[in-house]
Amino acid sequence: MGTITISRGSYSYGKKIAEKLAEKLGYQCISREVIIKASEQFNLPEIKLKRAIHDAPSILDRFTFGKEKFTCYVRKTLLSYARKDNIVYHGMAGHFFVKDLPNVLKVRIVANLEDRIMEEMKQKNISEEKARHILVKDDEERKKWSMFLYGIDTNDPNLYDVVLHVDRLQLDDIVEILFTIAKRPCFQTTPESIRVLDDMLLSAQIKSTLISKFPKAVVKSRDGEVHINIESALSQTDGITKQIENMLQSIDGIKEIEIHYEPYEALK
Repeated sequence: MGTITISRGSYSYGKKIAEKLAEKLGYQCISREVIIKASEQFNLPEIKLKRAIHDAPSILDRFTFGKEKFTCYVRKTLLSYARKDNIVYHGMAGHFFVKDLPNVLKVRIVANLEDRIMEEMKQKNISEEKARHILVKDDEERKKWSMFLYGIDTNDPNLYDVVLHVDRLQLDDIVEILFTIAKRPCFQTTPESIRVLDDMLLSAQIKSTLISKFPKAVVKSRDGEVHINIESALSQTDGITKQIENMLQSIDGIKEIEIHYEPYEALK
């Protein structure tokens, strides 16, 4: 069993495909839940955070290290869901956070613009001209936030294992294709994939704990051994070490912490 991420544009039927596929596989289907949990940690109402994603970088830029904090909280939340195993995620650039996991099936669903326009017209009872304007703008905004938040273009096929076009392929066809692919041995959870995920999740938990005080900290962990890189004046390292150890003492799975300090002067 494993994890599936589905990337899609508006009116590309990705949500329906994700729900049908999750039901067929017996997986949990998630999307909005990730944003809700990230909202709680970011101390922003969900509606504002969703708007920040859609209209990036409008709201996140108002906060010090807003982009870094947001991506940090979403990463931790999504990896926590992935650790439960057996999920289908159809949300904002989920493949970006799990791209280094060996057992994740990354899918992109695309649809013809004209078909999407017709669906927009039907759903909102608007003219073709207005529907086209909305969808083109929406596509531009989605590309903008993916570049702003993650530095990727979600339209790049190299990001995915599978790209499927909703056209002659109907929704049930796509679900059946993905169901078959998801059963392949390369997308099953293994002891190695669990180890990699545990390392990533522990790093994400530590990063999300430190980010309010040390937003530039770089965290890596392997088998419970944690390495943290911090920019600091050398005269402050003893105090920072104690502060970090206190902040992380409640996180399970840490066996050893090694903190590396880089003086500000060396980074100029």
